[in-house]
Amino acid sequence: MKVVVLSDTHAPRRWKACPPRVADHLRGADVILHAGDVCTGWVLDELAAYAPVHAVKGNNDGPDVEAPETLELDLAGLRVAMIHDSGPATARWSRLRHRFPSADLVIFGHSHIPLDHTQDGLRIFNPGSPTDRRRQPHGTLGLLHIHHGHLLSAEIVPVT
Repeated sequence: MKVVVLSDTHAPRRWKACPPRVADHLRGADVILHAGDVCTGWVLDELAAYAPVHAVKGNNDGPDVEAPETLELDLAGLRVAMIHDSGPATARWSRLRHRFPSADLVIFGHSHIPLDHTQDGLRIFNPGSPTDRRRQPHGTLGLLHIHHGHLLSAEIVPVT
């Protein structure tokens, strides 16, 4: 299973339409995860033209973004949890482990800072933002490959 992970697209200010380098990764995706700050609901509709979309609500999302605050799902046997704001970097891993005790992978956004960290059987993953890199060198997204309950690969990919 190929999973594309996005966060903090911030439409329409930053995301006017799906950027071509993002679309290149969306083609052939089995599922798309969006970790919040879509800002306007039409982005989720645009993404759904590529693959099924699961999203959580971010702090900048408008009322037309229909998404829960947190989400837990099974992707090809891998237990995945999502939240937009994981809180401060200090104690992040332990806070997420406590919040999602059965998760194998927790995806979050908010900071726009890409992160891929594994500790004691829990991987936490922030794809960064494809459109609002802030102080990062590139806009980024995440790519996951999952097979029979195992995360075969996870990478943060520059798209700007």
